[in-house]
Amino acid sequence: MSRKPAEHQRRIQNRRARHDFYVLETVEAGIVLTGSEVKSLRDGRASIEEAFARITDNEVYLIDCDIQTYAPATTRNHEPKRKRKLLLHRREIRKLLARVTQAGCTLIPLALFFNARGLAKVELALARGKTHRDKREDIRKREHQRDIDRAMRRR
Repeated sequence: MSRKPAEHQRRIQNRRARHDFYVLETVEAGIVLTGSEVKSLRDGRASIEEAFARITDNEVYLIDCDIQTYAPATTRNHEPKRKRKLLLHRREIRKLLARVTQAGCTLIPLALFFNARGLAKVELALARGKTHRDKREDIRKREHQRDIDRAMRRR
């Protein structure tokens, strides 16, 4: 059984997450996947843009994560947007549950990747939503910093 080289294994990013939310803290969690989901993830065919995590019955689930079907797995394929269980220690789940119950906090995935041992992991963020005004302010700061960097390069 041969594996694809490491450069073919992609890290799926949620690029809008840091734009739409203030990231308060992050935690790395394992994810329960089927075989066809793993193959599809290794091909980089997934999206976590609309995904979020929810804690129910002291278990954490990733909802609306879109892992596309894997064509060669014809009859044994998976449902693309199924609810997937995340693997965390009870202590971590209790800590996240306490923080999520605060007003405005939510769990969002920042990245989906394979660690050095080949296990699928999700970088989960405890986040609070930004207002439209906050987003405009961030853009203004970023443009201002870009102007400063340009001026420094010219000197």
